[in-house]
Amino acid sequence: MKSKFLPNFWKLHGNGVTIAPGAVVRPNERLAWPITIGIGAQHVVAMFGATFLVPLITGFDPSTTLFFSALGTLGFLLITGGRLPSYLGSSFALIAPIGAAVASHGPAAAQGGVVVVGLLLALVGTIVHFAGTRWIDVVMPPIVTGAIVALIGLNLAPAAWFNVQQGPVTAVVTIVAIVVSTVLFKGILGRLSILLGVLVGYAVAVVRNEVDFSKVAAADWVGLPHFTAPEFVPSTWALFVPVVLVLVAENIGHVKSVAAMTGDNLDPVTGRALLADGLATALAGSGGGSGTTTYAENIGVMAATRVYSTAAYVVAGFSALLLSMSPKFGAVINTIPAGVLGGAATVLYGMIGLLGARIWVQNKVDFANPVNLNTAAVALIVGIADFTWSPGGLTFKGIALGTAAALVIYHLMSLISRLRGTNLEAATPASAPAGTELESDAYRDRRAKEAAPSEG
Repeated sequence: MKSKFLPNFWKLHGNGVTIAPGAVVRPNERLAWPITIGIGAQHVVAMFGATFLVPLITGFDPSTTLFFSALGTLGFLLITGGRLPSYLGSSFALIAPIGAAVASHGPAAAQGGVVVVGLLLALVGTIVHFAGTRWIDVVMPPIVTGAIVALIGLNLAPAAWFNVQQGPVTAVVTIVAIVVSTVLFKGILGRLSILLGVLVGYAVAVVRNEVDFSKVAAADWVGLPHFTAPEFVPSTWALFVPVVLVLVAENIGHVKSVAAMTGDNLDPVTGRALLADGLATALAGSGGGSGTTTYAENIGVMAATRVYSTAAYVVAGFSALLLSMSPKFGAVINTIPAGVLGGAATVLYGMIGLLGARIWVQNKVDFANPVNLNTAAVALIVGIADFTWSPGGLTFKGIALGTAAALVIYHLMSLISRLRGTNLEAATPASAPAGTELESDAYRDRRAKEAAPSEG
């Protein structure tokens, strides 16, 4: 009997061993199983560095996070019908709200926030499945999405500095190793620069006696991860809701990237991708794991290998599941010292911030438009400075307030400018310091009309 979800259990690509020049292995195809297993192992390595860093930084259990990451990936492949190759790793967008919730109400409250994020994302996925993605583009244009992603990354800067202070020498070595390995190695090694940097930093930390191995010897080789129940504290939810917008943007970007690489029309599966990631995040939060998102690291592996087979991701999912069931492995991961985490976090948090700028660049956001300029300006300062507002016992911090600022300022200014006819005001010196060549076609057309002699 054929599966409705995993098409034909993947048909063999050619002879299963070689790939012709220019050819690709499509999602519903596979290579010979030994090769497929090897590619699946590459996907595990690619996602591993970032996936285990999130629980280490937030204080969650790495093995538990890896366990739910594996289950989430397998569920994602099932829900998307095996059409969308993806690994669901730990989301960095959740680090700031988890940290704030842990500090104020404890880990269980942070888990509850992760569950809320997952359920809201699943709801968005359901709406997208039936209504399409057009409404998301209207509510969250690139200027808003970029600002939210940027402020989430930059809001984390103090957390990185705190860890760096615990082991400054080790942190600097880790940063240097990440930066150098990025440009020193080609292929998959170059894409694993974070993991390589952490390994180099860890080695330095061992030499400097900054690593405590006492718990490793006592840990069992085989055993289930440690599961904990969530606690739902409504006052913390405002910290987590903005992350839903980031996860929506990440998932849609992932779908578009895979569609561009494979040539497939994946728009019909976008809603199911969001639903699957939402359910995976809610499941993770319910048991003590970090929330999930589709991983760009694994897109890099596909770009390098030109193998888009979802069979490789099934292998990756089961491999991660087996790793999560070794307490000794988890104990080793937990020995990574603060200096190494601080060094890696310095690079990663900065990258998250710059991903927001990348969204602006790729979508050619016009900062000569005062609506865009003010939207980004206010949102970023609110997020970076971590503004705080506590009405009626509820606390809203930088990420929540910055997200609200981006949405409100953009849509309010856009509405007023349309009503008043001021949406084509000339660029200010601050937004166009190099002169009129930075202004858009709209501004040039308006000036041309104004300069033309009036009729009659």
